[in-house]
Amino acid sequence: MLRKGFTSGSCAAAAAAAASRMLFSGVRINSIMIDTPAGIPFNAELLDIRMDSDRVSCGVRKDGGDDPDVTTGLIIFASVERAGCEESAQGRRSVEIKAGPGIGTVTAPGLDQPVGSPAINRVPRKMIIDEVRKAMELFDEEGSVIVTISVPGGEKTAEKTFNGRLGIEGGISILGTTGIVEPMSEEALLATIRLELGQRRLAGQETIVVTPGNYGMDMLKKAFGYDLERAVRCSNFIGDTIDMAAETGFRRMVLLGHIGKLVKCSGGAMNTHSRYGDGRMEILAAEAYRQGADMLMIRRILSSVSTEAAVSALDEDGPVIRSRVCGAVLGRALEHLREKAGTRMEIEMIMYTNEHGILAESKWAEEWLRSTMS
Repeated sequence: MLRKGFTSGSCAAAAAAAASRMLFSGVRINSIMIDTPAGIPFNAELLDIRMDSDRVSCGVRKDGGDDPDVTTGLIIFASVERAGCEESAQGRRSVEIKAGPGIGTVTAPGLDQPVGSPAINRVPRKMIIDEVRKAMELFDEEGSVIVTISVPGGEKTAEKTFNGRLGIEGGISILGTTGIVEPMSEEALLATIRLELGQRRLAGQETIVVTPGNYGMDMLKKAFGYDLERAVRCSNFIGDTIDMAAETGFRRMVLLGHIGKLVKCSGGAMNTHSRYGDGRMEILAAEAYRQGADMLMIRRILSSVSTEAAVSALDEDGPVIRSRVCGAVLGRALEHLREKAGTRMEIEMIMYTNEHGILAESKWAEEWLRSTMS
């Protein structure tokens, strides 16, 4: 069974709870327990505690459990300080949240927080405020306090996340809706894809250019000089991305993909992850046979260790057979994806390999792609 973890939001709230209690009591503590929105208690060990008369800071190390999260291991710090004893317009106990180093800033619309705000989402914000107010009530503290959340190394770690593409600059986001990290990276990826699609649609795009990953992004740049901020990575979730793009209101999609992904779609696969099956060489071999390849070529394809190698094998029989096979693979993949989209959205496709470049493309694919560049 996969081990659950705790979100960056839970870590920030626990650090804020501990720092405020130490500030108001003057007593050092080494751990604290808070309740998460999921109802699961979080017992957090406190790190690097620093106490002054009007300011206390401490950190909690992020443990994402068995979820492959690049933020696991980072220390989320909270610094709590008194801002004044006067009553605020919001009541006698006011909590202001600020961002320190390592926390990103929202620079694009359509996210959880408005442009210009720290990338600390609404549920973690509420958790932080609730915990600090609990401490204020417990120690009969009134007035205003400022909570500053920071993450050493957050700016560097953010380079490994989707934040830059989403419109969050300068650091990581403080996230979480339940306070618990469920080891389901697929859910997080799908949420990110949906968010990116929403942002592109909000920017006025009616045609969306989609590619599974970084290699596709490189090909978009290399072959077409494409502005990558207009494209969306879909990972293995091609079918889900079609559904989400149609639901978001896109009229057209151009899917640019490596033959290793799209050959699976030609066999009807809507999720191209290897755990759902392979069959790449078998599909290529069957298509090559249909297009007139001899049995020696069929055996070479079936013994190939990659689709790149299989395409190189096809090249040995000349560009005509390769073109026919690749065109047929793309055509069958397109049939399946258009069936998935139905009447909701039109789809065109471009297929490539890293070594051979563009292998095949459907009729309107390049024209639609270039129409989004102006």
